[in-house]
Formats: sequence, C-alpha cells, structure tokens
Amino acid sequence: MKVLVLNGPNLRRLGTREPSVYGADTFDDLVKLCEETGSALGLDVEVRQTDDEAELVRWMHEAADGRIPVVLNPAAFTHYSYSLRDAIAQRTAPLVEVHISNPAAREEFRHTSVVAGVATGTIAGFGLRSYVLALQAIAELARS
Repeated sequence: MKVLVLNGPNLRRLGTREPSVYGADTFDDLVKLCEETGSALGLDVEVRQTDDEAELVRWMHEAADGRIPVVLNPAAFTHYSYSLRDAIAQRTAPLVEVHISNPAAREEFRHTSVVAGVATGTIAGFGLRSYVLALQAIAELARS
C-alpha cells in the first residue's frame, strides 16, 4: 500500500532549525526513517516536503483522488491554513497529523490546529518517532 508522508514549511531545515526544539536529525534522516519503517510495515512510503501551501493542497487532492493514506506534518500551516483543512476534509483514506514537538507545550499560537478536526488522529511530541507511530497507525488502520 502506498502512503504519502507530507511535510510543510521549514521541515527540510531539520538539523539546523532550532535543534533544541526539533533535534539534530536532518530531513534526510527523516526520509530514511520513514522509508525503513514503511518497508518493515509493508508500506510503500513516499516522503515529500514543500514550503508552498498550494503545492501541499495539490498533494492532498492527489491523495484523495488516489485513496492514498497520508502522514502529514503541516508545520506552520497547522495553525491557519483553511485551504489545507478543506483539502484534508476531502480525504478518502486515513490521515494522521504529526508534529515533532508538542505544540500544546509551546507558544499559545501553536495550540490551535485547524486540521486536527478533519484528521483521523494526531501524534505529537515524540521527535521523529512521531512519524514511526503514525506509520504504525496507518498500517493498523489498513488491516481493519
């Protein structure tokens, strides 16, 4: 089963962007972790990253049209992108929202997720392990 792991703005900067918050692992480390985890779970994982809201919306349309499950780290779009929320609402397969840090334990503006209400579930605060947990959830949902 194909699974898209979609990442929003600034996530390609992992390893150099606020390592005290996001850790020292790089985006390449994230890609490798997701691909290895997916392989172990029998999933065909494709990892993408964009700083462009419109591109992320197009990827969500692609997933909806193809009935493709998604692991999504919307990054800053989490807090204000109603266009992304509307695209997620059209999903036809499970979607797990992920965050490396725990937004609820950070600045107040990060406490609101406009996408959480249309996601299957949310996993946050476990570093890159959040992605592993999300892929495990997708695999389990696919079996049921």
